[in-house]
Amino acid sequence: MSKRLLMIVGDFVEDYEAMVPYQILLCAGHSVDTVCPDKTAGDSVATAIHDFEGHQTYSEKPGHRFAVTADFATIDPETYDALVIPGGRAPEYLRLNERVLQIVRHFADAKKPIAAICHGPQILAAAGVLADRHCSCYPAVAPEITAGGGTYVTPAATMDSAHVDGNLVTAPAWPAHPAWMREFMKLL
Repeated sequence: MSKRLLMIVGDFVEDYEAMVPYQILLCAGHSVDTVCPDKTAGDSVATAIHDFEGHQTYSEKPGHRFAVTADFATIDPETYDALVIPGGRAPEYLRLNERVLQIVRHFADAKKPIAAICHGPQILAAAGVLADRHCSCYPAVAPEITAGGGTYVTPAATMDSAHVDGNLVTAPAWPAHPAWMREFMKLL
């Protein structure tokens, strides 16, 4: 059965972590609205491509433009069945937006499925929805998970694992797309 999904993005969202899940979910027959604070349908966000090339952390390269398909200011979270939060650099400033946090709290309180990847759980921590929850994320975000009352789940060395805790599906980075999306679609 087709679901109506909401994806929150922002400038310098991780390219693969926005585009690939978006396309997977559309291919599976779901409708996906993408939103960004201060942007409306027809706008776009810049993306960044993060890669694992043997350095102490990921590298970053310019990505593509990613389309915003709905108006952030007017969306009603009640009308959506699930939430997707990609990673990249966007979550570090999106978590400062009170409406973003209110939207996340709606999905958490209603126990609707939430998929967050990489740095996306920074928004979950800021929204205060990780108390007593187990959550995977990019390892550098682990201190925020524990500071937010959650338990950090260490990913597989290949960064391709996903973790499910009730309505929450989390993963460390884009190599986990197959596992992350498979588990999210089971919840849907």
